[in-house]
Order: sequence, then structure tokens, then C-alpha cells
Amino acid sequence: MAANPAEKKETVFYYPPVDFVKNAAIPGMDAYRALCRAAEENYEGFWEELARENVLWHKPFTKVLNDTNPPFYKWFEDGELNVSWNCLDKHLANGNAEKDAIIFEADDGTVTKVTYRQLHERVCRLANGLKSLGVGKGDRVVIYMAMSIEAVVAMQACARIGAIHSVVFGGFSAPSLGERIVNAGAVAVITADMQIRGGRRLPLKAIVDEALALNDNHTVKNIVVYRRTGDGIPFTEGRDCWMDELMARQSAECEPEWVDAEHPLFILYTSGSTGNPKGAQHASGGFLLWAIMTMRWTFDIKPSDVFWCTADIGWITGHTYNAYGPLATGATILLFEGVPTYPHAGRFWEMIDKHKVSIFYTAPTAIRSLIKASSEDNRVAPEHYDLSSLRLLGSVGEPINPEAWLWFYRHIGKERCPIVDTFWQTETGGHVIAPMPGATPLVPGSCTLPLPGLSVSVVDETGQELPWGQGGILVINRPWPSMIRTVWGNDERYKTHYWPEELGGRLYQAGDGAIRDPQTGYFTITGRIDDVLNVSGHALGTMEVESVLSAHPMVAEAAVVGKPDDLTGESICAFVILKNELPKGEAAKHIASDLRKWVSREISPIARPKEIRFGENLPKTRSGKIMRRLLRVIARGEEITQDISTLENPAILEQLRQSL
Repeated sequence: MAANPAEKKETVFYYPPVDFVKNAAIPGMDAYRALCRAAEENYEGFWEELARENVLWHKPFTKVLNDTNPPFYKWFEDGELNVSWNCLDKHLANGNAEKDAIIFEADDGTVTKVTYRQLHERVCRLANGLKSLGVGKGDRVVIYMAMSIEAVVAMQACARIGAIHSVVFGGFSAPSLGERIVNAGAVAVITADMQIRGGRRLPLKAIVDEALALNDNHTVKNIVVYRRTGDGIPFTEGRDCWMDELMARQSAECEPEWVDAEHPLFILYTSGSTGNPKGAQHASGGFLLWAIMTMRWTFDIKPSDVFWCTADIGWITGHTYNAYGPLATGATILLFEGVPTYPHAGRFWEMIDKHKVSIFYTAPTAIRSLIKASSEDNRVAPEHYDLSSLRLLGSVGEPINPEAWLWFYRHIGKERCPIVDTFWQTETGGHVIAPMPGATPLVPGSCTLPLPGLSVSVVDETGQELPWGQGGILVINRPWPSMIRTVWGNDERYKTHYWPEELGGRLYQAGDGAIRDPQTGYFTITGRIDDVLNVSGHALGTMEVESVLSAHPMVAEAAVVGKPDDLTGESICAFVILKNELPKGEAAKHIASDLRKWVSREISPIARPKEIRFGENLPKTRSGKIMRRLLRVIARGEEITQDISTLENPAILEQLRQSL
């Protein structure tokens, strides 16, 4: 008898192995629920206990939460600590000084290891070097580097002296880097002569020079350059210096700068829907606490683990789960300079085999690309490598589709490794919704349940909670320690964007839509609700891309939307109106190619539109507003069923539909 298509498919659960549960930090759902109850019954007491037990304080705090000026919440504000000291110094005293802190594999396969003692020495030398240049507490330092031990050293050195670092992804262009330098008011930049990815040398110092030349109002006094390749590069006398020469002149001991818990640890810029990137400002104490707790709860970190997070340090994942969380919990981390497909598409599996990685945390885009590669060339399939060291897998950056989840579970984890599908953001500092690997029954495609201490809901446009099974806006109901403190230099933008009045000004709006399963209460993320695209796990503001396209001499107007993509999750589709006549055939292809190069140069290759459509106009209301909802339908190749009665120029829809 045929199944009724209206009947709900039975949920299939994947349970953690018995041995995993026995040794887990949260062993079973009863333990998870007990933590959630503790937070519900005594919210401040819950966080106070975690902070006292897991963070080392130079001066203990007496106040847990200051909520007198919402949404500018403060946590542990009268306590004093140093994040670098919590990540490094404590291991020198607890018997882990000679343990490997970082294993670094370069693009060409060269492996370098540093112990906690060696890492501490490097951080102290660079910290002293920065102080010798006049950099001190509260100063902003932009870090523009590729993955390397030195990049982590740079971040930790800033934390050690109380300087506020702002890491900019090494793929961003000179204009994008320049606006971040100016917005942060940076006094120094730490960079490298080159980065190497996929066998190619890419200039970094030259891009820094260009970024500064584009901005007369920058405040940079010093540039410190890591000698990655030793290639000859221009130096400005009195401003530029080599990192190794600066460090060689310094002491290997540096007393940490003790800062209050609310002292900004870093600013990390994230794309916004208004065109200008937002500098998410994170506080030292709350961020460190949640980095430690999520390492222990979500990743169930053990002293014997080799932890590999493939995220670049230019993104929040590389901050929390490369530069800080693993080191604060005494883990050994693997850092990788290159790309997963060079020199072959089995590189990830080869590295897991070689370094005996036990926890592997990567993005769905990477998983999907490697599924495709192994299906096209069996020689790079994971079955040809020994992956028996793995005990836990993780997914980050975007929702993982069930098909990729199942492939990851079966082919990489061999059906014995739980998968932690983690939902969180730059602004949250660490995981918000994720399975506890020794407790949560897993469902492919669902990030499952909130972490203990976090109250998460799905609401409508007025802030009213929706019944399970109805999709709506994802919100966090209460402040928590690792939350963003403000948008750097723009408190009003922080309030209006994250705590909107239409939701009552009392709910943190994540910017994502979600739905809860009617039976399990599990969360599934349905995508962005604002004008931010998620391309390969990278958040890009549509307005930022539109602004750059519109700045091209040939372009009169542009609108950008996202469309589903099998590989990247979401791709960029741009609708472009030229100043001249509508191009066709080869002319259209040539102009589209030029526009893609333009966007790559002005923002980053990750912002390059996959698809560009030309038209004589954009669909607009009679008041002149672009109807982006119609553009999304056109981009997806769907039929338009929405009301178009307010559209001024309905004929343009068919032109744009056929303009591919």
C-alpha cells in the first residue's frame, strides 16, 4: 500500500556509542537536563559557579550580572584576569609545559610543532616587542595573516598586554582591509610578507600598504611583518619591521596586563545589511568562559585529543576554536595553511591519518566539495586512509543538509563518531544550539537543542513565541556571558540591529529563521531573515556587494540576492542595470566577467557573484523600492505567485527571467 505523502516521516535518531557516553562531560540526557534546570532555577548562580570553577582570576569578581542598562549587559565586571595567562601560563605549572600546543602543517606539507612552553615564550617575546613599539592596553591592532603559528602568537600577544586585536581574513581586499583599519582606529598592523595557499604565493604586506595608501585618516604607526617566504618587499623606514628581528631583541618573560572582565578582548568585523561592516566587540571574561565551556561540553575535550578546526583565524570560529578555547583547555591543536584540495582532494583525510586527529570540525561546504571529489576520483576517497583516531566530528558555518551529514557520519566517522552540528555566530562568541555528544540523540540536518544556560525561542514579528512546528525568528531570551557587548563605536546600531523595538527591545535577534520539531523540540535553522548571505559559511551583506557593483563605471544600479547552491549552500545572484544599452551574447559574458573580477578585487573572491543577470530596470514599487522578494524567486527559477499589484514595471520580470 502506497504511503500517504501527507503523513510525517518517522524521525530517525542516531545515538552516541555507549563507551562515549560513559566518559563524556555530559553523560546522557538526564545530566543535560540537570544543567538546564540549574540555570533556570538560579540563573546568576549557574554562571557564577561556572566562572569560578573554570576561569583563573587575578582578582575574583563579586558581581555576576549587571543588567541596569539593557542591552549593554556586563558580566563579572569587577573581576580581573588575563586571557593569555589563562591559555598559556597555567599549563607551565600543571605539568603540560612540554605538551604539544600546536601542530602546524604548511601548504607544502612541512610540519612544525611547538610545546606550551615554546608558545609561551614566543607570545611573551612578541608582547614585549609590541610594548617596545608603544602599543599598550586598549590600543587596537589589526592582524592580517594567513593560518600559522605566528597568527595565534599575534592574537595571544595582544591579549597579554591588553591590546584589542581585530583579525581581518587574509582574503579580503585592500579597500575592505582599509575600512576596518580606519574604523578600529588601529595603531599597528601585524601581517606577513606572503601567504601560500594551494601552491600559490599571495601578497599580504603589499595589500596592507595599498590599504593604508587608500586612507589618509588612518592611525597606523607600525607594521610588524612575519617573514613567511622572505621575498623582497618594500619597507617604510621607521614604520615597518620584521617580526623575528623584533622578537629576538626581547625578553622571554612578559608579566600579563591584568584587565577587568569587561575589557574588550577583540573586535571582529562581520558583514551587515546596511553596507558597512559591523565591528562585534567581545569582552575578555565572558568570551573566555564560554570558549572553555563549549570545548568541554560540545567537543567533550580530553587531554589526549588532537583537535582540528579547519576555520581560518579571520573568522569567529578560528578565534574561539583555534586561538583561545583549545589552548585554554590544554588541548593539542592542528593548524593548516593550505586548502583541502591541494595537492589532491584527499588532503584532509591524509592529515587526519598522519596527525591522529581525534576531533575534526569543518564546514558543510568543505564536506560537500570532498564528497564530489571522491565520487569523481576514487583515489582520494576517505576509505583509502586510516581515520580510526577520530572520535568526534563537528559541522559549522551554515546548516548541514541531511545527505552531507549522513555521508560524513558513515564515511568519515564510520558510524561510531557523534556529529555536533553547531549553530552560533560571530556575535554569540561560541555555540548556542548544538548536540551534547554524550547525551543528545542526533537527527541529520538539525542542530538539536540549546546549550545549558541559553534560553532560545522561535517568535513572530511582534516577539510572541510560536508553537513548535511553525517557522519564525530565532531569538535568545536572556543575556549570557559570551554575547557581543556592542558594535565598535556605534552603540545605537547595536541596539537597533540586535535588540529591535519591534520585538520589544528585550530579545536578542540572531538574524536567522528557525523552526522547532513538534515532537522533539529540536531546532532546524531555515536561513537568514535579513539581507545577509551565507556563502560557504561566510556572512556577506547584500548591500556591501551591491555598493561595490554600483561603484563600477559601467553600472547604473545593482541588486543582489542569494539562491540555494549544492556546493556553497548559498550563492550570489546579481541583477545589474548598465549605464549603456542592454548587453547580449559575448558582450554580456565579457562584462559579467569584468564585474566578477571587480567585486573580487574590491571585497574578496568569496563575494564574487556566481550569476549575473542584466536588465533594463529592476522590479520596483511605485515608490521606487526594489522588490527583492521577486528577484529571489527569479534567481531560484520559481514561478511568481506573490502579489505584484504594487509593481510599477511588471514586464521587467520576464526580461530578467530570460537574461541568464
